[in-house]
Amino acid sequence: MAGRGQDAHSLQSLLPASPIDRVTLPFRRFLAIESSSGLLLAVCTFAALVLANSPWRAEFAALWEWPCRVGIGAWVLEKDLLHVINDGLMTVFFFVIGLEIKRELVAGELRDVRQAVLPIMAAIGGMVVPALVYVGLRDVLGVSDDARRGWAIPMATDIAFVVGLLALFGRRVPSSLRIFLLTLAIVDDLGAILIIAFVFTESLNLAALAVGVGAALLTWLLNRLGVRNVGVYTLVGGVAWIGVLKAGIHPTVAGVVLGLMTPARSWIPMSALAEILDKIQNRLDSLPQAAEISPKLIRQARFAIRESVSPLERLEHLLHPWVAFVIMPVFALANAGVEIRLSALAEPVALAIAAGLALGKPVGILLFCGAAVLLRIARLPADVPWSVLAGGAVLSGIGFTMSLFHAGLALPATLLDAGKVGTLLGSTLSTLAGMGLLWHSLPRVATGQPDELPN
Repeated sequence: MAGRGQDAHSLQSLLPASPIDRVTLPFRRFLAIESSSGLLLAVCTFAALVLANSPWRAEFAALWEWPCRVGIGAWVLEKDLLHVINDGLMTVFFFVIGLEIKRELVAGELRDVRQAVLPIMAAIGGMVVPALVYVGLRDVLGVSDDARRGWAIPMATDIAFVVGLLALFGRRVPSSLRIFLLTLAIVDDLGAILIIAFVFTESLNLAALAVGVGAALLTWLLNRLGVRNVGVYTLVGGVAWIGVLKAGIHPTVAGVVLGLMTPARSWIPMSALAEILDKIQNRLDSLPQAAEISPKLIRQARFAIRESVSPLERLEHLLHPWVAFVIMPVFALANAGVEIRLSALAEPVALAIAAGLALGKPVGILLFCGAAVLLRIARLPADVPWSVLAGGAVLSGIGFTMSLFHAGLALPATLLDAGKVGTLLGSTLSTLAGMGLLWHSLPRVATGQPDELPN
């Protein structure tokens, strides 16, 4: 019986030690995954560029045109592999973004308006000014009218790359800077989602939209009724995805909406779980030494533990590694491959996008932060001086994943390579300049205390 008591005790020890842990644990886990994911993204981007500029470029390009077909009877979807990745797998990516936005609204920086003002203002500046830079350079550089919606491309920040690069500085980076950039990126993502929904939707099929909206409402109703079966939600979510796709809206919007609708509260509170575990432990202690634990008791314990964690946190914990280490790297392989030509660096579209990322992004962030501080509606964190904030702002010009995604929606096929080159150029310049600024502005770690990656 001592063994059973020890098992129950070790089970309880897995629970968060205090309420603050339930807030900080998802954030620490997110940073740890993003740090590693950024390195993998860089490797896949480099591989895509090498293959796109190798003797096997034709075979590499043909790979993404491989036809994929799924359906039952007359209900058939047929897309090439590239669209399966961009419309299908990326829906899971946007679903996780929806979960992250919901988490920040419920328990993160966005919950407290006073704390959220600075990163929200920074995000707005980081979206508006790059778009204005692109529009301003469009006429000066002679950007084609076919690229008039390209202003959306330099607006987003790729937090995986940013967090991965910050990890190289270890404990020199104040946690408040990481929180600031993470919150900024989440607001950025929200802006990108709105752009996809309202800018890149040209016509609507109202009947199909009604199906998608009905499925989303059914998801809400199932949540209210306490339905916990993941298979049911997957089926209803699939109907919502098809409805949004057939309606003429990019299907990734469905992923975000479903993510935002995911419950952020657990069905069984932690206090109730502790009582349940105590009862289970008492029942175990009352059993004879050789008695077997009943399957019913095991099911009850598993159910209680599972439902003590909110669906939001459980799904984010389950899906985030798949998004970070599978979906985003596959997206990079499929979309980052572009033939590098010196002439492409002089393309007006490429230059406008690169300028929006490398110049517009940091200028917008710092300008709007300065206005917020000057108007006394926000203030800088005590451990983040303007020099450090400037380094983070420049690093935010890395737009990779969302910028490439927007490029695929905003540009015609004839200009898509130039858009990719502009994204890569702007992101590279932002990386070099941002890392240089942070290297000189971040405080040095005391001797005998080496830098380390975040836990």
